[in-house]
Amino acid sequence: MHKRILYASSAAIALLAGCQASKPATSGAAAAAASGPAVETLGNYAVPANEFAYVYRKNNSSAADYGTKQSVAEYLELYTNFRLKVLEAEQRGLDTTQAFKRELDGYRQQLAQPYLTEKSVTDQLVREAYDRMSQEVSASHILIRVAPDATPQDTLAAYEKITNIRREVANGADFDQMARTQSEDPSARENAGKLGYFTAMQMVYPFESAAYNTPIGQVSAPIRTRFGYHIIKVNDKRAAQGEIKVAHLMIRMNANAPQSDSLTAKKKVDELASRLKKGESWDKLVAQFSEDAGSAANGGELPPFGTGRMIPSFEEVAFKLQKPGDISSPVQTPYGWHVIKLIERQPVASFADMEATLKSKVAKDSRSELNKAAFLKRIRQENQFTEVPVAKTYAFSKADTSLVAGRFKYAAPAPAKAGKTPSGNSPLFTIKGKPYLVKDFLTFAQQNQRPRTGAQPAFAMQQLYDQYVEESLTEFEKNSLETKYEDYRMLVKEYRDGILLFQLMDEKVWSKAIEDTVGLKKYFAENQAKYQWDQRVQGTVVSAATPALLARVQKELKAGRFPVNRNVPKTASFTKNSAMMSKGGVTALGEITKRMLQDTLARVTLTGRVKKGEKASLARTRADAAAKYLQTQGVAPSRIGKSATAATAADGGVQIALVTGSPAAIETELNEKNPLSVQITQRVFQKGDNKLVDELMDKGPGTYTIQKDGRYNAVTIDQILPAGPKALAEARGQATSDYQTYLEKVWIEEMRAARPVKVNEAELNKLITK
Repeated sequence: MHKRILYASSAAIALLAGCQASKPATSGAAAAAASGPAVETLGNYAVPANEFAYVYRKNNSSAADYGTKQSVAEYLELYTNFRLKVLEAEQRGLDTTQAFKRELDGYRQQLAQPYLTEKSVTDQLVREAYDRMSQEVSASHILIRVAPDATPQDTLAAYEKITNIRREVANGADFDQMARTQSEDPSARENAGKLGYFTAMQMVYPFESAAYNTPIGQVSAPIRTRFGYHIIKVNDKRAAQGEIKVAHLMIRMNANAPQSDSLTAKKKVDELASRLKKGESWDKLVAQFSEDAGSAANGGELPPFGTGRMIPSFEEVAFKLQKPGDISSPVQTPYGWHVIKLIERQPVASFADMEATLKSKVAKDSRSELNKAAFLKRIRQENQFTEVPVAKTYAFSKADTSLVAGRFKYAAPAPAKAGKTPSGNSPLFTIKGKPYLVKDFLTFAQQNQRPRTGAQPAFAMQQLYDQYVEESLTEFEKNSLETKYEDYRMLVKEYRDGILLFQLMDEKVWSKAIEDTVGLKKYFAENQAKYQWDQRVQGTVVSAATPALLARVQKELKAGRFPVNRNVPKTASFTKNSAMMSKGGVTALGEITKRMLQDTLARVTLTGRVKKGEKASLARTRADAAAKYLQTQGVAPSRIGKSATAATAADGGVQIALVTGSPAAIETELNEKNPLSVQITQRVFQKGDNKLVDELMDKGPGTYTIQKDGRYNAVTIDQILPAGPKALAEARGQATSDYQTYLEKVWIEEMRAARPVKVNEAELNKLITK
C-alpha cells in the first residue's frame, strides 16, 4: 500500500484521474469504427480520440498552457506510456484474477456512495449544521436505554419511564439528582448528566436538534436516538468561540511512565516555562527542546481547533488565553506536558470555506438517516417499486415463534413458473419489472434472523422485510449507476486501470529494483558520478548553559572516564564470611550489566572489601566473583577493572565505580538538576546539519568556542572528510529510486518497440486551441 501511495503521487498516475479502461485488443480499424476516429494507434490497438480528449480536458483544463501544442503533445506522451502498460497488463490476464476482481469491486462500492444519496437533502442538512455552528450549547441529559430495533413493548416501556421522569422534573424534582439516580448513562452518577458545551456535529443528530431547539433553563420532550430515550435540560447557550490557533512546546511522558521519569519531565517543562516567562525566545526553545517532532520545526504551531476537538485539559487552558502571544503555565495531558502559546483567534469560517468539509461530515453523521430515507423514497418511485400484497401475506404467514427465537428454517422450492396460488416462486415485489421472489426473501430471513426476545413473529418478519426491500432497492440502483451516470462509469474505469497499473509496476519496477541486487549494483557503478559526498566533518558540538559546564564537559569527553552516579548501585553485597553474593548483590550487578550492555563506552572498577572479622583474602576473591558474574552476562573482560583493599569496611562486599565516555550518559548525568544544562552531539556533519558547524566547515581540525543565543558552545572538528564517492549502502535509497526510473524507461522502450506508436495528427490538432 505504501508503494501505491507513492505511485499515486507521481506524474504518471496523475493522468489516471481521467483514463478510461482499455478495450479488448482488436484491429485498429475495428476499434476506430466502434469508438470513432483514433488519436493514435499502439500496434493494432486504436486509442479513441474522444477518450484522449476527455482525459486531457479533465486533467489540464485549469493549467495556464491548456490547449497549447506543447501541452497536448506532452500529455499524449504520458498517456501513451500509461495505455501501453494497461495493454500489457490485460495481455497477461491480470484483469481476470480473483484478487483483481475483489479489489475493483471494493472500489466500485466506495465510488457508488455519493450517488446513493439525496443531494437536495444533503444541501439542507449542511446549511443547517453551519447555521448551528454559530452557537454552543451547554446541556445535561437523562438516558433510558432502548435498542434501535427494540420490540414495540420494550420501546413503550422505555418511553413511559422517561416520560415519568420528565413529569417529576416538571413538578420540581432536581434534574441533577434525577440524573444521578435514574439515568442509564453510567457517567451520570459522577457528572449528573452534564455534557458541557458542544456545537453542531458533535452529538447524534436527534439529540443535537433537541438541544438547539430547547430554550435555556427548560427540559426537552423525550427524544429517541440510537442509544434510547433522552430528556435534555439546556443550561446555557453562548456565541461560538470559533477556532483558535496555538503553538505548543511539548515534553513527552507516557501515562504509565515510572515516577522518576515523570519527575524528570516535570522538572524539564517547569524550567522551560520559567525561561519563557523571563523572555527567552519561544521559537528557539521550541526548536531545541520540544518533543513534538511534527510541530517543533514550525515554532510548535498546531492546526486551528474549536470546542470539543482537543484533549479537554489542553483545550480548556488554550481557550483561556486572551491575547496573541499569551503563554500558559505547564498543562498535563495523557501525552505529556505542554506549554501553550496563543497565536490567533479565528471566528467561525464562512459557509463557502466550510461547505466541502461539512458535506463529508454529514455523510458520516447520524443526519445521514434523513438522507437515506429521502433517497429510498425517490428510488422507489423512479424504479417503480411494486408490492404484490397476496404474496407478501403468504410470506408473512411463514413467521412463527422459531423466527423470534432465531431458529427459523426455510426450504426453498425448486424453480417453477409462479401460479395463481401464492408460493415460494411467486413475485413478492418488482423493481422496474424485475421480480423478487418470496423464496429469496424467506432465505434472506433465515440468513439474517436473530433472537428477538418478547417480539411477535409478525413484528420480526416486518423488520426483516423492510431490511430486504431496502437492500434490494439500493443494490438495484447501484447496478444501474454505470448506465445512468457517465462520470461514475468513467471513474470506475479509472480505478480499474489504476489497479492493473499498480500490479504491473510493482512487478516490473518497484519490487524488481529492490530484489535485483546485482542489477542495482551495476547501475550504481555505472552512475557513480551522481552519488557523491560534499565536504563533511567528523566532530562534536557541545552546548552548555554556563562556561563552567562547557569546560567540564570538554574535560570529561577528552578523558573518556566520566563518573556515572545516577541510579547506579554503589556496592554489591556478599554473605558473611563467604565469596557468595547475596540476593541484593546479584540485583546490583544485574543493574550494572544492563547499563554496560546499553552503553558500550562504559567501564567498571570492582573493589573487593571485607568487614571486620573476615579474612583479608576474601576481598580479592569477591572482586573476582563479581567480575566473573559480569562476564557470564556478556560484559567483555577488557571493560572490567578489579582491585582489593586490605582495610575493613562497614558493609564489606564489592565497591562499584562506573565511568563512561558516552556523550548521552554524560548529558543525562549533568542534566539531572537542570534538564537544559547540556546538549552534546557527536557525529559526521554535512552542510545544513548544524548552523555552528556550517560556519566552521572550511576551517581545519581543532576546537572552536562560540557564544550564541545565550548558550556557550564548543565545536570540535576531529577530521575533515573530503568530497568523494558514496558507497552503495550510503546512497541506497536514492540509488534504488533512480534504478526504478531507469527500469521503467527501459520497459517503456520495449513496449513501444512491440507496439509501434502512430499518431493521428489531424485528430490531435483538434485539441490545440492556442
